[in-house]
Amino acid sequence: MDMSPRIPRGRQHHARSLWASRVLSVLCGLLALVECQAAQPGASGSPAAVAETAIVKPEDSRMWMTVGERRFAITLADNEAAHAFAALLPLTLEMAELNGNEKHANLPKALPTNASRPGTIRNGDLMLYGSDTLVVFYLTFSSSYAYTRLGRVDDPTGLAQALGRGGVRVVFSAD
Repeated sequence: MDMSPRIPRGRQHHARSLWASRVLSVLCGLLALVECQAAQPGASGSPAAVAETAIVKPEDSRMWMTVGERRFAITLADNEAAHAFAALLPLTLEMAELNGNEKHANLPKALPTNASRPGTIRNGDLMLYGSDTLVVFYLTFSSSYAYTRLGRVDDPTGLAQALGRGGVRVVFSAD
């Protein structure tokens, strides 16, 4: 003889629905946590983040930035925007000063974008702001702005001194 208490059929259905709802809520919460973690500035590991910051082989991606008498090697990122930027070379730009940490100039045409918030901008980063503003950063700092990575100065030693305090002419070339 079964001595377990009998739960009326309507209540059984309600209990199962309540249990399923709680399980679904927990799963949604976990998914939200994972998404928030991936969206954090500087987060890495997601396929999109890895693809955006991948650097191609030096012989395929090397370009040069000349400021006055100083020449800096740049390794381009392996993305559509960097390839489109390389197609513009050689390019001479009058770059304006902004915020004591970057030089910027409008490009002759818009480039493809895949902007993300890097969190930390590093001395030597070459980025695209919007679709047509080239930015060379010469100090490391935190930022909430979104950029498309184009590349990085291989050795940024002396970059801030070469760029100076005001506007500057910068030549970008393939050789």
